[in-house]
Amino acid sequence: MARAVLLLICAFVLISSLSFASADIVEHSFHVKNLTVNRLCKRQVITAVNGSLPGPTLYVREGDTLVVHVFNKSPFNLTIHWHGVFQILSGWADGPDYITQCPILPGNSYTYRFTIKRQEGTLWWHAHVSWLRATVYGALIIRPRAGRTYPFPKPYREYPIILGEYWNANVVDVENQALASGGAPNNSDAFTINGHPGDLYHCSSDKPHKIKVIKGKTYLLRIVNAALNLQLFFKIAHHKLTVVAVDASYTNPYVTDVVVIAPGQTTDVLLTADQTPALYYMAAHPYVSAAGLIVDNTTTTGILAYKGATSSTPKMPVLPAFNDTPTAHRFYSNLTGLVTSPFWKPVPRDVDEHMLVTVGLGLVACGNNATCAGPFGQRLAASMNNASFQLPTKMSMLQAFFENVGGIYTTDFPNQPPLQFDYTNASNTFNPAIMMTTKSTKAKKLKFNSTVQLVLQDTAIIGIENHPIHLHGFNFYVLAQGFGNFDAAKDTKKFNFVNPQMRNTIGVPVGGWAVIRFRANNPGVWFMHCHLDVHLPWGLATAFVVENGLTPSTTLPPPPTDFPKC
Repeated sequence: MARAVLLLICAFVLISSLSFASADIVEHSFHVKNLTVNRLCKRQVITAVNGSLPGPTLYVREGDTLVVHVFNKSPFNLTIHWHGVFQILSGWADGPDYITQCPILPGNSYTYRFTIKRQEGTLWWHAHVSWLRATVYGALIIRPRAGRTYPFPKPYREYPIILGEYWNANVVDVENQALASGGAPNNSDAFTINGHPGDLYHCSSDKPHKIKVIKGKTYLLRIVNAALNLQLFFKIAHHKLTVVAVDASYTNPYVTDVVVIAPGQTTDVLLTADQTPALYYMAAHPYVSAAGLIVDNTTTTGILAYKGATSSTPKMPVLPAFNDTPTAHRFYSNLTGLVTSPFWKPVPRDVDEHMLVTVGLGLVACGNNATCAGPFGQRLAASMNNASFQLPTKMSMLQAFFENVGGIYTTDFPNQPPLQFDYTNASNTFNPAIMMTTKSTKAKKLKFNSTVQLVLQDTAIIGIENHPIHLHGFNFYVLAQGFGNFDAAKDTKKFNFVNPQMRNTIGVPVGGWAVIRFRANNPGVWFMHCHLDVHLPWGLATAFVVENGLTPSTTLPPPPTDFPKC
């Protein structure tokens, strides 16, 4: 008996040591500075990482510690956000400016260090100050740790496909001009696939991105939407795609010929090269949910090139119409979570915090007796529950939380909108009684390990639109989504408690609602905001302040010694 116990102990120690040994420290340096690129027959100075657009793709395994030394050689303030990483007890490394840290000033540097736990799949990183995200971004690929495999057949090869948005202008100037006028910013000049607009643009001096495939092989495409302001339809001519993960959470295989992906979201798909060897376009163009909205309606292309292809003219897919909401909703609502995946946990059934959060546009007073470029001469704004979020400037919210400093934010973000109305009725588009909002820095305080349910409700104010809402620090279950006003009496019957998809970014349906649920088991301050960068500076955001737990393992540790101060 004693020998058996000894053998079990030895086996446990061996397994533990192997598990520990499989975790590495992965180290990179980001040199952020000006880069001159030639796109659309024009030389343009952009801000980029390590001289490339997109920046470097980072590869880690689950359990690894990622260390990234960021040297800000650009003329702008800078932070880097690791989009979708939980940052368990490492909230200091999350990155949004004035939420978790103050910016890295020009000429300064900072080292991000965090361990990636209980996550596999495709995430990404990007700047989280101003519109620098337009060119400062890259993929973050988390592979299973040694000894574990994908929950689908191993692909022959993997390719990151990063969709972006490109301006023939300084993007910081584009944003500042819009903020100064109070109106909408100028549209982008092109969309890109891995930094390249493709060959359908009038003056594209840049070759389209190309990936090579062999007939009969299966490939894993890791698709990221890094565009600033638009959701995108993505297709590959004559090929089916099988979705196997979204936002680094595995899904039940879902076969489709089109992917819809909102800014901030990632989608992993399997592609089997089962067509006649030839050249096939990969193509993406916008999904425009708001009626009458003028956007960049161009199409970006890359090329899927079969080995042995004889034809030199790529075949073009037929993309959905720009306003094809039924196709977008069908894709989003048909995804389900893979309950046999390694990190799946059942949906928590007891809810501690019920919240109804309206999202949408509005107006704030122009001020100074001036006339702004927004409707009725006012300044465009956006809000959640009619609170238009304003970033602090003296100190980050996380530092104020840790040091118990008052006056930086308040904890009175409401659980319900201050006024109930017919949220999605078009007659309320320019209703003066509900159109105006005010600026504030309101957050919602949560008990550690509490379960939170949010009904995210779109509104018709200024116009209905699909809003991609991103929650930092957590994944959430998408229990249901639909159109019109959420009706608890009937819509709760639609909740999927068996295998809901898990995400960190949800496209709230245009003129509709989505119900999400998460467990607040990570202390700190966590931003929740619209991932349309046109709406973020307008105030479509709030934050959750999650209190510390009762043990050292559930308490936020102090910041690093070189943490950027304001």
